Amino acid sequence: MPGPRVVSVQGDDALPSRVDVVVVGGGIVGASTALELAERGLAVALCEKGEIGGEQSSRNWGWVRITRRDPRELPLMAEALRIWPDLHSRTGRDPGYRRTGIGFACHSDADLEAAERSCEQLGAFQLKSDVLRGSDIAEHLPGLREPGKGVQFTPADGRAEPQMAAPAIAEAARDRGASLLTGCAVRGIETAGGRVSAAVTERGAIACDAVVLAGGAWSRLFSGNLGIDLPQLKVMNTVMRTHPLANGPEVAYWTREVAFRKRQDGGYTIANGSLNYADIVPDSFRLAVTFLPALIYQWRDLRLRLGGRFLVEAGYARKWSLDAPTPFEHTRILDPEPHRRTIASTLAKAAEIAPVFAGARVAQSWAGLIDVTPDALPVISPVDALPGFHIATGFSGHGFGIGPAAGRLMAEIVSGASPCVDPHDFRLSRFSDGTKIVIDGGI
Repeated sequence: MPGPRVVSVQGDDALPSRVDVVVVGGGIVGASTALELAERGLAVALCEKGEIGGEQSSRNWGWVRITRRDPRELPLMAEALRIWPDLHSRTGRDPGYRRTGIGFACHSDADLEAAERSCEQLGAFQLKSDVLRGSDIAEHLPGLREPGKGVQFTPADGRAEPQMAAPAIAEAARDRGASLLTGCAVRGIETAGGRVSAAVTERGAIACDAVVLAGGAWSRLFSGNLGIDLPQLKVMNTVMRTHPLANGPEVAYWTREVAFRKRQDGGYTIANGSLNYADIVPDSFRLAVTFLPALIYQWRDLRLRLGGRFLVEAGYARKWSLDAPTPFEHTRILDPEPHRRTIASTLAKAAEIAPVFAGARVAQSWAGLIDVTPDALPVISPVDALPGFHIATGFSGHGFGIGPAAGRLMAEIVSGASPCVDPHDFRLSRFSDGTKIVIDGGI
Protein backbone atom coordinates (compact mmCIF):
# COMPACT_ATOMS: atom_id res chain seq x y z
CA MET A 1 0.00 0.00 0.00
CA PRO A 2 1.67 3.26 -1.08
CA GLY A 3 2.43 5.90 1.51
CA PRO A 4 0.34 7.05 4.45
CA ARG A 5 -3.17 8.34 3.85
CA VAL A 6 -2.89 12.13 3.97
CA VAL A 7 -5.95 14.36 4.42
CA SER A 8 -6.74 15.47 0.88
CA VAL A 9 -6.36 19.14 -0.02
CA GLN A 10 -7.92 20.36 -3.26
CA GLY A 11 -5.72 22.94 -4.95
CA ASP A 12 -6.98 26.20 -6.42
CA ASP A 13 -7.79 26.33 -10.12
CA ALA A 14 -6.52 29.85 -10.76
CA LEU A 15 -2.83 30.71 -10.88
CA PRO A 16 -2.28 34.19 -9.41
CA SER A 17 -0.42 36.56 -11.70
CA ARG A 18 1.37 38.24 -8.79
CA VAL A 19 1.91 37.73 -5.05
CA ASP A 20 4.36 39.02 -2.50
CA VAL A 21 5.87 35.60 -1.70
CA VAL A 22 5.87 32.21 -3.40
CA VAL A 23 6.49 29.26 -1.05
CA VAL A 24 7.86 26.18 -2.80
CA GLY A 25 6.87 22.97 -1.02
CA GLY A 26 3.69 22.03 0.80
CA GLY A 27 5.08 20.16 3.78
CA ILE A 28 4.62 21.36 7.34
CA VAL A 29 7.40 23.96 7.11
CA GLY A 30 6.16 25.39 3.83
CA ALA A 31 2.55 25.39 4.97
CA SER A 32 3.49 27.04 8.28
CA THR A 33 5.50 29.70 6.45
CA ALA A 34 2.54 30.41 4.18
CA LEU A 35 0.16 30.70 7.14
CA GLU A 36 2.47 33.03 9.04
CA LEU A 37 2.99 35.25 5.99
CA ALA A 38 -0.72 35.37 5.20
CA GLU A 39 -1.51 36.31 8.80
CA ARG A 40 0.90 39.23 8.37
CA GLY A 41 -1.15 40.48 5.44
CA LEU A 42 1.17 39.36 2.65
CA ALA A 43 -0.13 37.83 -0.58
CA VAL A 44 1.17 34.26 -0.74
CA ALA A 45 1.12 31.37 -3.19
CA LEU A 46 1.94 27.94 -1.75
CA CYS A 47 3.06 25.65 -4.58
CA GLU A 48 3.33 21.88 -4.15
CA LYS A 49 4.37 19.54 -6.98
CA GLY A 50 2.34 16.65 -5.52
CA GLU A 51 -0.06 16.79 -2.60
CA ILE A 52 0.11 18.76 0.62
CA GLY A 53 2.14 16.83 3.18
CA GLY A 54 2.71 13.97 0.75
CA GLU A 55 6.36 13.32 1.53
CA GLN A 56 8.25 13.37 4.84
CA SER A 57 5.75 15.67 6.57
CA SER A 58 3.26 12.79 6.63
CA ARG A 59 5.81 9.96 6.99
CA ASN A 60 7.53 10.89 10.24
CA TRP A 61 6.81 9.55 13.73
CA GLY A 62 4.50 12.40 14.73
CA TRP A 63 6.57 13.41 17.75
CA VAL A 64 6.49 16.98 19.08
CA ARG A 65 9.53 17.02 21.33
CA ILE A 66 12.07 19.36 22.82
CA THR A 67 13.91 16.61 24.69
CA ARG A 68 17.28 15.43 23.38
CA ARG A 69 17.59 18.11 20.73
CA ASP A 70 20.70 19.92 19.66
CA PRO A 71 20.98 22.84 22.13
CA ARG A 72 21.01 25.25 19.19
CA GLU A 73 17.48 24.11 18.30
CA LEU A 74 16.05 24.51 21.80
CA PRO A 75 14.88 28.15 21.55
CA LEU A 76 13.07 27.44 18.28
CA MET A 77 11.50 24.25 19.62
CA ALA A 78 10.39 26.10 22.76
CA GLU A 79 8.58 28.49 20.41
CA ALA A 80 7.00 25.49 18.67
CA LEU A 81 5.71 24.17 21.99
CA ARG A 82 3.93 27.50 22.42
CA ILE A 83 2.39 27.27 18.94
CA TRP A 84 1.16 23.67 18.84
CA PRO A 85 -1.55 23.89 21.54
CA ASP A 86 -3.32 26.70 19.66
CA LEU A 87 -3.17 25.17 16.18
CA HIS A 88 -6.58 23.50 16.48
CA SER A 89 -8.41 26.74 17.22
CA ARG A 90 -6.15 28.82 14.99
CA THR A 91 -6.64 26.65 11.91
CA GLY A 92 -10.18 25.52 12.65
CA ARG A 93 -9.00 21.97 12.02
CA ASP A 94 -7.62 19.17 14.15
CA PRO A 95 -3.89 18.47 13.73
CA GLY A 96 -4.18 15.68 16.32
CA TYR A 97 -1.94 17.39 18.85
CA ARG A 98 -1.82 15.99 22.40
CA ARG A 99 0.64 16.87 25.17
CA THR A 100 1.28 13.43 26.68
CA GLY A 101 4.98 13.39 27.48
CA ILE A 102 7.80 11.34 25.97
CA GLY A 103 10.23 9.01 27.71
CA PHE A 104 13.81 8.38 26.55
CA ALA A 105 15.62 5.27 27.76
CA CYS A 106 18.92 5.52 29.65
CA HIS A 107 20.96 2.29 29.56
CA SER A 108 24.36 3.45 30.75
CA ASP A 109 25.98 5.95 33.05
CA ALA A 110 26.79 8.04 29.99
CA ASP A 111 23.10 8.02 29.04
CA LEU A 112 22.19 9.17 32.53
CA GLU A 113 24.73 11.98 32.40
CA ALA A 114 23.39 13.10 29.02
CA ALA A 115 19.83 12.99 30.38
CA GLU A 116 20.78 15.09 33.40
CA ARG A 117 22.38 17.67 31.10
CA SER A 118 19.25 17.68 28.97
CA CYS A 119 17.06 18.22 32.05
CA GLU A 120 19.23 21.17 33.04
CA GLN A 121 19.03 22.68 29.55
CA LEU A 122 15.24 22.40 29.51
CA GLY A 123 15.04 23.98 32.95
CA ALA A 124 16.42 27.16 31.41
CA PHE A 125 13.20 27.27 29.35
CA GLN A 126 11.01 26.67 32.41
CA LEU A 127 10.29 23.15 31.22
CA LYS A 128 10.26 20.30 33.69
CA SER A 129 12.17 17.14 32.75
CA ASP A 130 13.23 14.40 35.14
CA VAL A 131 15.17 11.16 35.09
CA LEU A 132 12.77 8.51 36.35
CA ARG A 133 13.86 5.38 38.13
CA GLY A 134 12.19 2.30 39.59
CA SER A 135 8.51 2.71 40.47
CA ASP A 136 8.38 6.16 38.84
CA ILE A 137 8.98 4.50 35.47
CA ALA A 138 6.12 2.07 36.07
CA GLU A 139 3.84 4.98 37.01
CA HIS A 140 4.41 6.84 33.74
CA LEU A 141 5.00 3.84 31.46
CA PRO A 142 3.04 0.91 32.91
CA GLY A 143 3.89 -2.49 31.46
CA LEU A 144 7.34 -1.46 30.27
CA ARG A 145 9.79 -4.36 30.66
CA GLU A 146 12.96 -2.93 29.24
CA PRO A 147 15.89 -3.18 31.65
CA GLY A 148 17.71 0.07 32.07
CA LYS A 149 19.07 2.63 34.49
CA GLY A 150 16.39 5.24 34.01
CA VAL A 151 14.06 7.12 31.66
CA GLN A 152 14.20 10.83 30.93
CA PHE A 153 10.62 12.05 30.93
CA THR A 154 9.44 15.46 29.74
CA PRO A 155 5.71 16.14 30.25
CA ALA A 156 5.72 19.08 27.79
CA ASP A 157 6.56 16.77 24.89
CA GLY A 158 3.74 15.24 22.91
CA ARG A 159 2.46 14.01 19.61
CA ALA A 160 0.40 15.07 16.61
CA GLU A 161 -0.87 13.39 13.45
CA PRO A 162 1.45 13.93 10.47
CA GLN A 163 -1.25 13.00 7.97
CA MET A 164 -3.48 15.78 9.36
CA ALA A 165 -1.18 18.60 10.45
CA ALA A 166 0.26 20.01 7.20
CA PRO A 167 -3.14 19.91 5.43
CA ALA A 168 -4.77 21.72 8.37
CA ILE A 169 -2.14 24.45 8.34
CA ALA A 170 -2.25 24.82 4.55
CA GLU A 171 -6.04 25.13 4.53
CA ALA A 172 -5.78 27.78 7.25
CA ALA A 173 -3.36 29.72 5.07
CA ARG A 174 -5.92 29.60 2.26
CA ASP A 175 -8.61 30.81 4.67
CA ARG A 176 -6.44 33.90 5.18
CA GLY A 177 -6.08 34.58 1.47
CA ALA A 178 -3.16 32.43 0.34
CA SER A 179 -3.37 30.67 -3.02
CA LEU A 180 -2.94 26.92 -2.62
CA LEU A 181 -1.61 25.21 -5.75
CA THR A 182 -1.22 21.43 -5.71
CA GLY A 183 0.13 19.38 -8.59
CA CYS A 184 1.99 22.56 -9.50
CA ALA A 185 5.77 22.18 -9.54
CA VAL A 186 7.94 25.27 -9.43
CA ARG A 187 10.60 24.87 -12.11
CA GLY A 188 12.79 27.76 -11.11
CA ILE A 189 13.13 31.49 -10.55
CA GLU A 190 13.37 34.54 -12.75
CA THR A 191 15.35 37.58 -11.70
CA ALA A 192 15.38 41.26 -12.53
CA GLY A 193 18.05 43.68 -11.39
CA GLY A 194 19.85 40.85 -9.62
CA ARG A 195 16.97 39.82 -7.37
CA VAL A 196 13.97 37.51 -7.46
CA SER A 197 11.18 38.73 -9.73
CA ALA A 198 9.08 35.61 -10.39
CA ALA A 199 8.65 31.92 -9.70
CA VAL A 200 8.13 29.88 -12.84
CA THR A 201 5.73 26.97 -12.35
CA GLU A 202 4.66 24.28 -14.77
CA ARG A 203 1.42 26.26 -15.15
CA GLY A 204 3.07 29.62 -15.76
CA ALA A 205 4.97 32.36 -13.97
CA ILE A 206 3.94 34.07 -10.75
CA ALA A 207 5.51 37.49 -10.29
CA CYS A 208 6.77 37.99 -6.74
CA ASP A 209 9.27 39.78 -4.56
CA ALA A 210 10.43 36.74 -2.61
CA VAL A 211 10.58 32.96 -2.84
CA VAL A 212 10.89 30.53 0.07
CA LEU A 213 12.22 27.10 -0.82
CA ALA A 214 10.82 24.53 1.64
CA GLY A 215 11.35 21.59 -0.66
CA GLY A 216 12.60 18.97 1.78
CA ALA A 217 14.60 16.27 0.03
CA TRP A 218 14.37 18.17 -3.28
CA SER A 219 15.90 21.41 -2.03
CA ARG A 220 19.50 20.69 -3.06
CA LEU A 221 18.49 19.87 -6.63
CA PHE A 222 16.35 23.02 -6.93
CA SER A 223 19.08 25.22 -5.44
CA GLY A 224 21.74 23.73 -7.70
CA ASN A 225 19.94 24.91 -10.81
CA LEU A 226 20.30 28.43 -9.41
CA GLY A 227 24.02 27.97 -8.83
CA ILE A 228 23.55 27.72 -5.05
CA ASP A 229 25.44 24.96 -3.26
CA LEU A 230 23.21 23.54 -0.53
CA PRO A 231 24.96 20.62 1.21
CA GLN A 232 22.15 18.15 1.79
CA LEU A 233 21.75 14.39 1.51
CA LYS A 234 18.90 11.99 2.21
CA VAL A 235 18.43 9.09 4.58
CA MET A 236 15.52 6.65 4.64
CA ASN A 237 13.50 5.74 7.71
CA THR A 238 10.93 2.93 7.84
CA VAL A 239 7.72 3.36 9.84
CA MET A 240 4.64 1.26 10.53
CA ARG A 241 1.23 1.86 12.03
CA THR A 242 -0.86 -0.71 13.81
CA HIS A 243 -4.56 -1.30 14.04
CA PRO A 244 -6.15 0.05 17.26
CA LEU A 245 -4.72 -1.64 20.32
CA ALA A 246 -6.43 -1.70 23.70
CA ASN A 247 -4.61 -0.83 26.94
CA GLY A 248 -1.48 0.46 25.26
CA PRO A 249 0.73 3.20 26.75
CA GLU A 250 -0.29 6.86 26.42
CA VAL A 251 3.27 8.12 26.77
CA ALA A 252 5.56 7.89 23.74
CA TYR A 253 8.82 6.06 24.33
CA TRP A 254 12.23 5.89 22.70
CA THR A 255 15.03 3.36 22.95
CA ARG A 256 17.64 2.54 20.35
CA GLU A 257 15.80 -0.40 18.80
CA VAL A 258 12.23 0.85 18.94
CA ALA A 259 10.21 4.04 19.30
CA PHE A 260 6.43 4.16 19.61
CA ARG A 261 3.62 6.62 20.16
CA LYS A 262 -0.12 6.27 20.35
CA ARG A 263 -2.16 7.49 17.40
CA GLN A 264 -5.44 9.34 17.49
CA ASP A 265 -7.21 6.26 16.10
CA GLY A 266 -5.99 4.09 18.98
CA GLY A 267 -3.27 2.37 16.99
CA TYR A 268 0.45 3.03 17.29
CA THR A 269 3.16 4.45 15.09
CA ILE A 270 6.26 2.30 15.58
CA ALA A 271 9.78 2.58 14.16
CA ASN A 272 13.31 1.57 14.94
CA GLY A 273 14.60 4.22 17.31
CA SER A 274 17.87 4.89 15.54
CA LEU A 275 18.34 2.92 12.32
CA ASN A 276 18.32 4.70 8.97
CA TYR A 277 19.42 3.65 5.49
CA ALA A 278 21.42 5.92 3.20
CA ASP A 279 21.48 5.12 -0.50
CA ILE A 280 24.81 5.85 -2.15
CA VAL A 281 24.06 8.36 -4.90
CA PRO A 282 26.23 10.73 -6.96
CA ASP A 283 25.86 13.45 -4.32
CA SER A 284 27.34 11.04 -1.76
CA PHE A 285 30.67 11.46 -3.53
CA ARG A 286 30.28 15.18 -4.20
CA LEU A 287 29.61 15.83 -0.51
CA ALA A 288 31.75 13.09 1.03
CA VAL A 289 34.22 15.39 2.75
CA THR A 290 31.53 17.74 4.02
CA PHE A 291 29.49 14.91 5.54
CA LEU A 292 32.41 12.91 6.94
CA PRO A 293 31.94 14.22 10.53
CA ALA A 294 28.26 13.27 10.39
CA LEU A 295 29.11 9.79 9.10
CA ILE A 296 31.60 9.26 11.91
CA TYR A 297 29.10 10.54 14.49
CA GLN A 298 26.29 8.26 13.30
CA TRP A 299 28.13 5.20 12.04
CA ARG A 300 26.26 2.90 14.45
CA ASP A 301 22.85 4.00 13.18
CA LEU A 302 23.43 4.33 9.45
CA ARG A 303 23.40 1.58 6.84
CA LEU A 304 24.93 2.53 3.50
CA ARG A 305 23.66 0.69 0.45
CA LEU A 306 24.12 0.83 -3.30
CA GLY A 307 21.08 0.14 -5.44
CA GLY A 308 18.63 1.56 -7.93
CA ARG A 309 18.52 4.95 -6.25
CA PHE A 310 22.01 5.69 -7.62
CA LEU A 311 20.82 5.36 -11.21
CA VAL A 312 17.65 7.35 -10.51
CA GLU A 313 19.57 10.33 -9.16
CA ALA A 314 22.35 9.97 -11.73
CA GLY A 315 19.61 10.50 -14.30
CA TYR A 316 18.45 13.80 -12.78
CA ALA A 317 19.28 16.84 -14.85
CA ARG A 318 21.38 19.22 -12.75
CA LYS A 319 20.67 22.18 -14.96
CA TRP A 320 17.50 22.81 -16.92
CA SER A 321 15.55 25.49 -18.72
CA LEU A 322 12.25 26.71 -17.33
CA ASP A 323 10.17 25.95 -20.41
CA ALA A 324 10.34 22.13 -20.17
CA PRO A 325 9.42 19.50 -17.58
CA THR A 326 11.80 19.13 -14.64
CA PRO A 327 12.64 16.28 -12.25
CA PHE A 328 9.97 17.66 -9.90
CA GLU A 329 7.28 16.85 -12.44
CA HIS A 330 8.62 13.37 -13.15
CA THR A 331 8.34 12.35 -9.47
CA ARG A 332 5.37 13.97 -7.76
CA ILE A 333 5.78 12.11 -4.47
CA LEU A 334 8.85 10.29 -3.14
CA ASP A 335 7.49 6.95 -1.95
CA PRO A 336 10.42 4.61 -1.23
CA GLU A 337 9.90 0.96 -0.37
CA PRO A 338 10.05 0.32 3.39
CA HIS A 339 12.70 -2.02 4.72
CA ARG A 340 10.78 -5.23 5.45
CA ARG A 341 13.26 -6.82 7.85
CA THR A 342 13.27 -3.65 9.90
CA ILE A 343 9.49 -3.84 10.24
CA ALA A 344 9.58 -7.40 11.55
CA SER A 345 12.48 -6.89 13.95
CA THR A 346 11.11 -3.62 15.29
CA LEU A 347 7.68 -5.05 16.01
CA ALA A 348 9.28 -8.01 17.79
CA LYS A 349 11.37 -5.63 19.89
CA ALA A 350 8.29 -3.57 20.73
CA ALA A 351 6.56 -6.69 22.06
CA GLU A 352 9.65 -7.52 24.10
CA ILE A 353 9.74 -4.08 25.68
CA ALA A 354 5.98 -3.73 26.17
CA PRO A 355 4.11 -7.06 26.00
CA VAL A 356 0.89 -5.33 24.97
CA PHE A 357 2.43 -5.06 21.49
CA ALA A 358 2.48 -8.85 21.15
CA GLY A 359 -1.12 -8.46 20.01
CA ALA A 360 -0.41 -5.63 17.59
CA ARG A 361 -1.34 -6.06 13.94
CA VAL A 362 0.41 -3.96 11.32
CA ALA A 363 -2.10 -1.97 9.29
CA GLN A 364 0.38 -0.24 7.00
CA SER A 365 4.07 0.48 6.60
CA TRP A 366 5.95 3.08 4.61
CA ALA A 367 9.30 4.81 4.28
CA GLY A 368 10.32 8.42 3.89
CA LEU A 369 13.40 10.25 2.67
CA ILE A 370 14.70 12.66 5.30
CA ASP A 371 16.63 15.76 4.23
CA VAL A 372 19.82 16.02 6.30
CA THR A 373 22.59 18.60 6.60
CA PRO A 374 26.20 18.05 7.68
CA ASP A 375 25.53 19.33 11.23
CA ALA A 376 21.95 17.99 11.48
CA LEU A 377 20.65 21.54 11.89
CA PRO A 378 18.17 23.09 9.46
CA VAL A 379 18.82 25.92 7.08
CA ILE A 380 16.37 28.76 7.75
CA SER A 381 18.00 31.59 5.91
CA PRO A 382 18.06 34.18 3.18
CA VAL A 383 20.50 33.46 0.37
CA ASP A 384 22.92 36.35 0.14
CA ALA A 385 23.88 35.54 -3.46
CA LEU A 386 20.28 35.91 -4.66
CA PRO A 387 18.30 38.65 -2.90
CA GLY A 388 14.69 37.64 -2.37
CA PHE A 389 15.47 33.91 -2.26
CA HIS A 390 15.19 32.06 1.04
CA ILE A 391 15.66 28.44 2.12
CA ALA A 392 13.97 26.45 4.89
CA THR A 393 15.13 22.86 4.66
CA GLY A 394 17.49 20.21 6.03
CA PHE A 395 15.57 19.49 9.23
CA SER A 396 17.37 16.15 9.56
CA GLY A 397 14.45 14.17 10.97
CA HIS A 398 13.53 16.84 13.53
CA GLY A 399 11.25 18.92 11.32
CA PHE A 400 7.70 17.88 12.15
CA GLY A 401 7.59 19.09 15.74
CA ILE A 402 9.62 22.22 15.10
CA GLY A 403 7.84 22.98 11.80
CA PRO A 404 5.33 25.60 12.98
CA ALA A 405 8.09 27.61 14.66
CA ALA A 406 10.38 27.23 11.65
CA GLY A 407 7.59 28.65 9.52
CA ARG A 408 7.21 31.56 11.91
CA LEU A 409 10.93 32.32 11.87
CA MET A 410 11.09 32.07 8.08
CA ALA A 411 8.11 34.43 7.72
CA GLU A 412 9.76 36.92 10.06
CA ILE A 413 12.97 36.81 8.06
CA VAL A 414 11.11 37.32 4.78
CA SER A 415 8.91 40.12 6.08
CA GLY A 416 11.67 41.91 7.96
CA ALA A 417 10.00 41.46 11.34
CA SER A 418 11.92 40.94 14.56
CA PRO A 419 12.70 37.18 14.69
CA CYS A 420 11.24 35.02 17.46
CA VAL A 421 14.70 33.47 17.97
CA ASP A 422 18.18 34.32 16.74
CA PRO A 423 18.49 32.69 13.28
CA HIS A 424 22.30 32.85 13.24
CA ASP A 425 22.87 29.11 13.78
CA PHE A 426 20.54 28.31 10.86
CA ARG A 427 22.21 30.51 8.25
CA LEU A 428 23.18 28.89 4.95
CA SER A 429 26.58 30.61 4.95
CA ARG A 430 27.82 28.51 7.90
CA PHE A 431 28.78 25.85 5.36
CA SER A 432 31.03 28.21 3.41
CA ASP A 433 32.32 30.83 5.87
CA GLY A 434 34.81 28.61 7.68
CA THR A 435 32.50 27.70 10.57
CA LYS A 436 33.44 24.33 12.07
CA ILE A 437 30.77 21.68 11.61
CA VAL A 438 29.62 20.55 15.05
CA ILE A 439 27.05 17.82 15.69
CA ASP A 440 25.60 18.06 19.17
CA GLY A 441 22.64 15.90 20.15
CA GLY A 442 19.46 14.95 18.36
CA ILE A 443 17.96 11.48 18.00
